[in-house]
Amino acid sequence: MLNRLTAAILFGTAALAAQAQSIADINATSPASAYAQDSRGVIARTPFGLCIRSGSWTPADGVGGCDGQLVAPVAKVVAPAPAATPAPASAPAIAAIAPPKPAIKPCDSSLTMGIDEAFAFNKAVLSPAAKRRIDSDLPAKLAACSKVDLVLVTGHTDRIGAQLPNQKLSDKRAEAVATYIKSTGVAAPIDTLGVGKTQSIQACDDKLPRKKLIECLAPNRRVTIEIRGPGK
Repeated sequence: MLNRLTAAILFGTAALAAQAQSIADINATSPASAYAQDSRGVIARTPFGLCIRSGSWTPADGVGGCDGQLVAPVAKVVAPAPAATPAPASAPAIAAIAPPKPAIKPCDSSLTMGIDEAFAFNKAVLSPAAKRRIDSDLPAKLAACSKVDLVLVTGHTDRIGAQLPNQKLSDKRAEAVATYIKSTGVAAPIDTLGVGKTQSIQACDDKLPRKKLIECLAPNRRVTIEIRGPGK
């Protein structure tokens, strides 16, 4: 009976030795490897091919072929996904700019009593010709305005005589015309101005006889009517 047991043990040992011999050697990666190794640097293995680890072994120390597995692959470092770029803030809506309104042209105009409508010498009485000129020409000029801001009436005299009397005479002439304009029903604001003999438009020779000189200077005895306001 003992001989049989001994024979079985010897047979099993031989079989294991033969199996171990058939397993290829695996060299340790370094003398400090976490596997048991012989003097040749070959990792010691069990008869079943498992590598014998030391107490300090970690998965990071794995060697290809040991434990029936390849070396644990190095963890792949995955770069973090780039942070999503925030969408650019939408530009504030630009309010539609209305095209500029066309500039309103003024309806400014003027009316001057010519020689036929001139005042008599040293007088401020409106002649019939002057009234007819106002009646025929002024309404159309006023109608060209969407609104009449001002009607300015300016009186003038000739250069005969001193400045002060001529100034007063020019005031009276302007007032006479303004009064007539108002009598026609014009409701726009009317202002008057007298400038005396300061704005002559007709020059005459002083050597002329007085009567001829007065006749020659007739265009200076005038009134101008200026209309100011926006056009239509």
